Amino acid sequence: MLRITDDITLHDWEMTESFIRASGPGGQNVNKVSTAVELRFEAARSPSLPDPVKARLKRLAGRRWTKDGAIIIQCDATRSQARNREIARARLAELIGKALVKPKRRIATKPTYGSVKRRLAAKKARSDVKALRGKVAED
Repeated sequence: MLRITDDITLHDWEMTESFIRASGPGGQNVNKVSTAVELRFEAARSPSLPDPVKARLKRLAGRRWTKDGAIIIQCDATRSQARNREIARARLAELIGKALVKPKRRIATKPTYGSVKRRLAAKKARSDVKALRGKVAED
């Protein structure tokens, strides 16, 4: 079980972990030992998450969200299989934690009267400076 908040806990059947060989340098250890972890969380079928959270999670997950509604997180940061497993689970918990936060609705505001006046005055001053840059007429 993975505890996200006090009222949201993910069950073990919702997550599957498979261990694969890590890429990159590491010599014989990389060639022999499957230390990288691939964590698959069945987000669309999860009874633990409410529908609005699932929708935000889908948007946040991006490419990690599969067509069948699962999130795949890969981790090969360390040489230890157990540590990679902990990191992958922490990443999943962090992603779900971000999806739990409901975004604030933006309220459109008008610029103040004074700020509009200052902006137009600055534009006029700049225009006057540029207007003086022309050729000098001979009298």
